[in-house]
Amino acid sequence: MFFLHNLERTVTLHPSFFGPRTKEYLTTCLLDDVEGSCTGQYYIICVLDSFLISEGRVVPGSGVAEYTIQYRAVVWRPFKGETVDSIVSSVNQMGVFADVGPLPVFVSNHLIPPDIKWDPNATPPQYTDNKDQVIEKGTHLRIKLIGTRSDVGSMFAIGSVKEDFLGSLGEF
Repeated sequence: MFFLHNLERTVTLHPSFFGPRTKEYLTTCLLDDVEGSCTGQYYIICVLDSFLISEGRVVPGSGVAEYTIQYRAVVWRPFKGETVDSIVSSVNQMGVFADVGPLPVFVSNHLIPPDIKWDPNATPPQYTDNKDQVIEKGTHLRIKLIGTRSDVGSMFAIGSVKEDFLGSLGEF
């Protein structure tokens, strides 16, 4: 689910960048450091604006200055039970790995409907029901998130396609 968060970040600036364009450089550093990153709880998708840049504080002994920047950002946090669209990145006999934007998701073969079977002889290897449903690399897949795991700078999820209206979305 997407949210709008007010966040804060401390940026250090070398003395060679002091001058009339300091605020512009700080905003550029903020965008480069933050956009597309994962905090372990959510992904920062986009920085909308930086609405407060503090006065610089010189760090004793080094000469660099620290600025605290408060900004608004659009963030995405995946929740257990959320239904998402993904693209399959790899398929093996244990299950399917898919990407939901920056979030990697694993769908175990136990969480795939029983009529869709693993076919190792196909090229490329795939799960298929020998009719219209095929799950292979590059397939668009609708997944329900069963659980999420957070690490310090990353997230991972387990998903299922065993319910109604889930599974292969066909070719796009």
